[in-house]
Amino acid sequence: MVLKYVFQDWSSNKYSSKGRFILVFYRLASLLNKTKFTKIIFSPLIILYRILFEWVIGIELNINSSIGPGVRLFHGQSIVINGGSIIGKNCLIRNGVTLGTKIDNNGINSKAPILGDNVQIGSNSVIIGPIEIGSNVSIGAGSVVVKSFPKNTIIAGNPAKIISYIKWKF
Repeated sequence: MVLKYVFQDWSSNKYSSKGRFILVFYRLASLLNKTKFTKIIFSPLIILYRILFEWVIGIELNINSSIGPGVRLFHGQSIVINGGSIIGKNCLIRNGVTLGTKIDNNGINSKAPILGDNVQIGSNSVIIGPIEIGSNVSIGAGSVVVKSFPKNTIIAGNPAKIISYIKWKF
């Protein structure tokens, strides 16, 4: 059961050994972070995860985020996933992607984005704020997404807008 959880993204990243490495350690660290007992006992491993990935590899994949099975990482560099982010199953995340919060007018951080299933995110895209991206959405490279979008769309631009609607499933 534990091995199945830790290796749930293995086949999705069959052409990316770096993606496999990152996601196996993310799943292991997030599993160890679930209870107070395991947080205390395995705190050295959790700290090692943060040092290795944030400082050495340059990816902030927060262990408090919720990431569905089958996620794929292409060119795992400069990826930032906020701890409150929710990512559906079978999503594709390319290099330079940020999923984060923004500071509201009252000075408080907003909630993080929620992505549906089968979302493809282009390189260097920024998705910030308390927004929802529907399932089967493709986000163009370099997009700045600051509002919610429905399912089955292709979005791109700064700020992102709907380019077209799609009738197929990724």
